[in-house]
Amino acid sequence: MRYMEREKIKETLAKKQRLFYCSHCGNRLINSHDGERERPYCTSCDSFVYENPGVGVAAVVLDDNNRILLGRRKIGRKKGLWCIPCGYVDCHEDVWDAVVRELKEETNLDIIPQEVLQVRSNFFPPQKHAVGIWFMARWIGGELRAQDDLEDAGFFYLDDLPQMAFEGDLMVIEKIRQKYGI
Repeated sequence: MRYMEREKIKETLAKKQRLFYCSHCGNRLINSHDGERERPYCTSCDSFVYENPGVGVAAVVLDDNNRILLGRRKIGRKKGLWCIPCGYVDCHEDVWDAVVRELKEETNLDIIPQEVLQVRSNFFPPQKHAVGIWFMARWIGGELRAQDDLEDAGFFYLDDLPQMAFEGDLMVIEKIRQKYGI
């Protein structure tokens, strides 16, 4: 996604009210200025309500032939397209634990996350802002099997990828090519 498109999405998100009731007390929210901009405000709790992005994690796993693990999505807008296996961090879950859990849920593989490769904002779909964290991970066990949100999974050479679902994954793959000379 080009910079101008991302800026337009961010501007649209900032202007559109998406929260109507307080998650703590259930009171109807009003808009009030917090010194920076208009935000939802709960008169009962006497506090502003901030909508924070979701956090997603993805595990980059390379096999002995420097092929990358990808999964074909079986649900959602990007159904049928491929991605680096990923998922959301649960409340009160550490991101390092989340990437291990998500990869096991989707591929049946056991991994050890080794380093953070990339962190970036994602605006897909445009009404949902998420922060994605891609981890380089080492495969330590389990037999590859697509499950949960994936209908297929396999390893692919970086110069022969299937149709990818997400721009962020392509950016990470390019970073892997450069960093590891693959």
